[in-house]
Amino acid sequence: MEILSDVSRTFEEYLFIPGETTKDCIPSKVSLKTPLVKYRRGEKSPIKLNIPFTSAIMQAVSGAEMAIKLASSGGLSFIFGSQPIESQAEMVRKVKRFKAGFVISDSNLTPQHALADVLALVEKTGHSTIAITHDGTATGKLLGLVTGRDHRPERDSLDKKIADFMTPFDKLKFAKKGVSLSEANDLLWQEKLNALPIVDNDQCLVAFVFRKDYDSHKTNPNELLDEDKALLVGAGINTHDYQERVPALADAGVDVLCIDSSHGYSEWQQECLIWCKKNFPHLPIGAGNVVDGRAFRYLAEAGADFIKVGIGGGSICITREQKGIGRGQASALMDVAITRDAYLEETGIYIPICSDGGIAQDYHMTLALAMGADFLMMGRYFARFDEAPGQKLFKDGQYVKEYWGEGSNRARNYQRYNETGSNTLEFEEGVDSYVPYAGKLQDGLEQTLAKIKATMCSCGVTTIATLQENAVLTLVSEASRVEGGAHDVIKKS
Repeated sequence: MEILSDVSRTFEEYLFIPGETTKDCIPSKVSLKTPLVKYRRGEKSPIKLNIPFTSAIMQAVSGAEMAIKLASSGGLSFIFGSQPIESQAEMVRKVKRFKAGFVISDSNLTPQHALADVLALVEKTGHSTIAITHDGTATGKLLGLVTGRDHRPERDSLDKKIADFMTPFDKLKFAKKGVSLSEANDLLWQEKLNALPIVDNDQCLVAFVFRKDYDSHKTNPNELLDEDKALLVGAGINTHDYQERVPALADAGVDVLCIDSSHGYSEWQQECLIWCKKNFPHLPIGAGNVVDGRAFRYLAEAGADFIKVGIGGGSICITREQKGIGRGQASALMDVAITRDAYLEETGIYIPICSDGGIAQDYHMTLALAMGADFLMMGRYFARFDEAPGQKLFKDGQYVKEYWGEGSNRARNYQRYNETGSNTLEFEEGVDSYVPYAGKLQDGLEQTLAKIKATMCSCGVTTIATLQENAVLTLVSEASRVEGGAHDVIKKS
């Protein structure tokens, strides 16, 4: 038996000591860009986040709506994997279809279809612009368009043929293949269009450019995009059905995967990583969770592109009290960061680490970054917002959102916690709960990021790398914690 001499510590036990703040050290000059996946020294990470936030692989947190909103703000969601393969893949496709730029049409019919088909397709996709092609595909010869302006369901017969009410091609404004996105956007504005079809020399549809996407980009300058101007999205997988799940997610266009497990130091994760790297070598995959350097090195050598740190520190996680395993998040993070840096010196490969759990206050996020995390994964924080899947309720005089752990009976995520393959949980490692409702994600995120930037400026730094290099921390006593809040006054209600 070995007993570690260091006390297992949490973020709550630390504060920053201010550094010199120069006149150039202001929030507007702070960059929160950070690597998501591994890279060689001297090169750049293939994927960089614009803000160091990812949303947890949880039913109550990371659906398609959260993924769209968070990526639009510069972060990344990992779509939860405790669902059928096809429904998870469809969530990924929904995110990839959403984004701006040259959008491949997913709403296509032929002139022989009827108004009933139009209404059914709008209901299914949520898109009101439908391409009418000779064969009903996204690359067929474009014959016309149907939008909400072309029909009146309350007056028109549902069996009315599209050919009788579509806007024909000879009346459409369009652009030729090869047009730049900037030129296409200019044409949208000049012609006062909502959608601009792009066609090739044979009149076959190539893509659409939409006005709403141009407006969205202006509102969200930090949005996280791939080379095709689509939003980035991740997905969680398990160590049981990955040989079926990963191909489906890759086909749906997922940008990065993450093995979702409460215990990453296992042969099951090693085998999963090796298989994924062999069969999908260009698809990044993260692994975890771990709490010490040994486990980090184990997963690094198996091929992990990033590694998650944290066991039992989540607000709905009861792994520590149920199984007696885990470690204070601050201690775990600093230990793994030391090994991560040593691994870089040995191999020339930098593997980002993700701090998962232990965040109770916004300043804890900045502490996690200072202690070595490249980015954070959060559940409770994101579960509070409108974009999270949990139901909004009015309870005990306040609005709340439902929030349940993947280790709870409600989630029924047997594959995450039961390596034997049984479809039962012998005991829970998570609870079913509520969190205070916090409104729109964008509003809450703006305030949180403002706090992080302000703290960094008080430390005299403007990047996460310099924060990790220059931050000075101090342990705090219980008395100093009390002193740090409002005290010895009667607060107004």
